[in-house]
Amino acid sequence: MQPVQAKNVKIEEEKILGPWQLAWIRLKRNKLAMVGLYTLIFMVFVSVFGPMISPYKMETLDLSNISSPPSLTHPLGTDEVGRDVLTRVMYAGRISLSVGVVAVIISVVIGSIVGAISGYYGGIVDAIIMRIVDIFMCFPFLPLLIMIAAVMSDYKVHPDYRIYVVMFIIGILSWPGLSRLIRGQILALREQEFIQAAEALGLRDRRKIIRHLLPNTLSSIIVSATLEVAGAILTESSLSYLGLGVTPPTPSWGNMVNVVTDAYVFQFHPWRWVPPGLCIFITVMAINLLGDGLRDALDPKLKH
Repeated sequence: MQPVQAKNVKIEEEKILGPWQLAWIRLKRNKLAMVGLYTLIFMVFVSVFGPMISPYKMETLDLSNISSPPSLTHPLGTDEVGRDVLTRVMYAGRISLSVGVVAVIISVVIGSIVGAISGYYGGIVDAIIMRIVDIFMCFPFLPLLIMIAAVMSDYKVHPDYRIYVVMFIIGILSWPGLSRLIRGQILALREQEFIQAAEALGLRDRRKIIRHLLPNTLSSIIVSATLEVAGAILTESSLSYLGLGVTPPTPSWGNMVNVVTDAYVFQFHPWRWVPPGLCIFITVMAINLLGDGLRDALDPKLKH
């Protein structure tokens, strides 16, 4: 009896994709989100590396070209003391983007920890923390920032230190919204089977929160943080425009736009305020497009 020969069956091995790989595939399908991502990468690249290749320094004066229009030597013209506008816009990008990112990092750290503790323990702990959050959310955000910035001006805080103070203030006042979001997710996650298994193993509360609960809220944290960066950049720009944030000679997009308060500059020297204004608009728009795309890509209930 001859042995039966098995038929050659080609079995296609399907590649198993993880949740982050699936999210990246969804994000790449979103054309607007990818436009936002590439635009943001470009703005960061120019802000970080542009000043390194510029022939001018941030404070280089060209007294023979005061308030001169765009030319081959100064592509975006010069300001009232002959400083190259393009170089200062790139330096200002470093400041504005740094303020936005650092402020959001502070906000995410505080909001995640407070929200996780509140959601995990519940009861009286949750009630006390949520009342504190309510108090913070009752503060008028922008007027309070203006008041604190005015106090810094009265005490003549050095411009180099004002940058860090602005970062800290924006971050310390921005966490309540994220803490509520994290709390709601933790309330649902703590009833899941993997948390019950962790309790059966006798894991400490800190380990359960840090190693098991918070990682499962990472998608919401990423989306919220991305959108908050845009808000932080706009807040810093508003304060700097009012002369209460980053102050000259340190450039930021906000205090560069401040020259528009001069009617003559507004009408006859648009090259001094249009470029930083466009940078604010393009960067914030790119971050918002990317944030919306991330929200759709990281939504576990989304089906394509």
